[in-house]
This record gives sequence, structure tokens and C-alpha cells, in this order.
Amino acid sequence: MLAIILVLFIFISYSAFSIWSFSNKIQHVKTDVAVVLGAAAWGDEPSPVLRERVNHSIWLYENGYVDKIIFTGGKGEGAMYAESEVARKYAIKNNVNPEDILIETKSRITEKNLTYAYEIAVQQNFRTFTIVSDPLHMKRAMLMAKNTGMEESYSSPTQTSVYKSLDSKVRFFMRELFFYIGYIFSLPFR
Repeated sequence: MLAIILVLFIFISYSAFSIWSFSNKIQHVKTDVAVVLGAAAWGDEPSPVLRERVNHSIWLYENGYVDKIIFTGGKGEGAMYAESEVARKYAIKNNVNPEDILIETKSRITEKNLTYAYEIAVQQNFRTFTIVSDPLHMKRAMLMAKNTGMEESYSSPTQTSVYKSLDSKVRFFMRELFFYIGYIFSLPFR
């Protein structure tokens, strides 16, 4: 029993270290498309979290790192607009060519964000991907992207995350640790 507890402790500690250290991994590589993971929309405006993810994808687009952007995220409970629709509107207002934006409007969780984005990518013949989210979300997002089929994907966390205070970072980190471990343990059953 003690051995099992020790193994679990080591696994959780390693996972925590891995998530925290991966959050600083920024890969500025030219790819076919940025895949922006969804976050809440407030009516027809992006929440601060979504806004900073979209702003980062706009920066990648304007600086030639990506040619196209896929915004992900469906409608939250009681919402009039999907997160991706709100992100698209915001990006267009900020000078992204509407023809360079694709959206999926069905997903509600990270794994589905990536699944539906990959379906679009296959249709569009995109082969290389820049994954955009908040820094502490990137470890799990990148693992899911690879498992979805996005073999050549790169990490590009927003550098203007709203999770700046120690309290907000710790809460986000603990949530990510829980979901990352849950995802790892679920892999053999997929």
C-alpha cells in the first residue's frame, strides 16, 4: 500500500512540475493555422480570457506565423452566440481578413475544441498547427492535440493571460492538474 501511495505521489508531483514548466514553452514556428481554444463569451463580447487568446492569435497572424485561424467553442448555457462566433467577430474588428478565419461552434470542452478543429483542418488540408491558450493549459492541450491527429503542432501560450495573481494562477493550476491526471488515466480506455 505504501508503494502505491509513493508511486501516486511521484506521478502527481511530476505531472505538476511538467504542467508548470511547460507553461513557459513558446514555439514561434510558421504553421498553416492557429487553433485558438475556446473560453467564455459574455454576450457578444469575449471574456477577458477569450480576448487575450484571440489577441495572441491576431499577433501570430499579423507577424506571419500563421495564415489562417480556427476559433473553437460552442454556446455556453443560455448563450446567444458561440464562443467561436464572438472570437471571429472580435478578430475581424481587429483587421483579420474574414476569409482567413474558420470556426467550429459545437464544442464545450478542450478535447472537443481540438477534435472539431482537426476536422476542419483535414477539410482545408492544414498539416501544421499552432495551439493557442493560456500558459497553464498548454501541457494538456498539446497532449490532446497530438492524440487528436495534429502530429505537427506547436505551443504558443498567450503572454497576456488574465491569470496573473498568485491566487488565480494556483486555482487554474490545480484545475489543470486535476484534468491532466484524469486525461492521462483515461487514455487506455479511449
